[in-house]
Amino acid sequence: MAPPLIGITTYLEPSARWGDWDLPAALLPAGYHRMAQQAGARAVLLPPDDDPAAAAEILSRLDGLVTAGGPDIDPARYGADRHPRTGPAYPARDAWELALTREALARRVPLLAVCRGMQLLNVALGGTLVQHLPTADAHRTARGVFGPHDVSPVPGSLLAKVLENEETVSVPTYHHQAVATLGEGLTATAHATGDDTVEALELSDADHFVLGVQWHPEAGEDLRLMRAFVSAAATGPGG
Repeated sequence: MAPPLIGITTYLEPSARWGDWDLPAALLPAGYHRMAQQAGARAVLLPPDDDPAAAAEILSRLDGLVTAGGPDIDPARYGADRHPRTGPAYPARDAWELALTREALARRVPLLAVCRGMQLLNVALGGTLVQHLPTADAHRTARGVFGPHDVSPVPGSLLAKVLENEETVSVPTYHHQAVATLGEGLTATAHATGDDTVEALELSDADHFVLGVQWHPEAGEDLRLMRAFVSAAATGPGG
């Protein structure tokens, strides 16, 4: 059997430097595709598409979807005024990843939503976000550096099963926003041990793999999340 084909969403930046070049670029930290490959999948990158309707065509060819971390979601997407600490809007990426997320849910394509991706999952289902955590320094310790903190999975959840029922797990983190009101059908299945921030989301009645995590597994060495996701993707839609 061929390895499952996993799509991973990307940044779209107006300027990126490499070699002699400074050009607009679709880019992604290498940890994402390397982790998917290490877990037994083939990875393809999904830069924003100007036509959100293309999401259906893309998802028909993929075995699983990873929505990657990145910039803050435009608060207009969840009906909120902009907080002074909220970053600039990236409308093309927001529109594309919301379309992909909703299409993956409709098609029952396995979904792993990472950091921004988890927040996007919440927004896609009608939830809202905290735009700047009072305890943000505990979740984003230094600029451009992933810092560790502990999370506690909820017993009986998909996440708890994937993490072998460990009571607490140290994870690499970098964010200043978080889930506020849960989207329709979502359940919080992990919390930060220090401040109870929501650290994982699952669909309570899902019969396939849907998991959002607020941390960055691609920045660590623990392959359990990606292996569970790839295993579900290998079974096809509904995995």
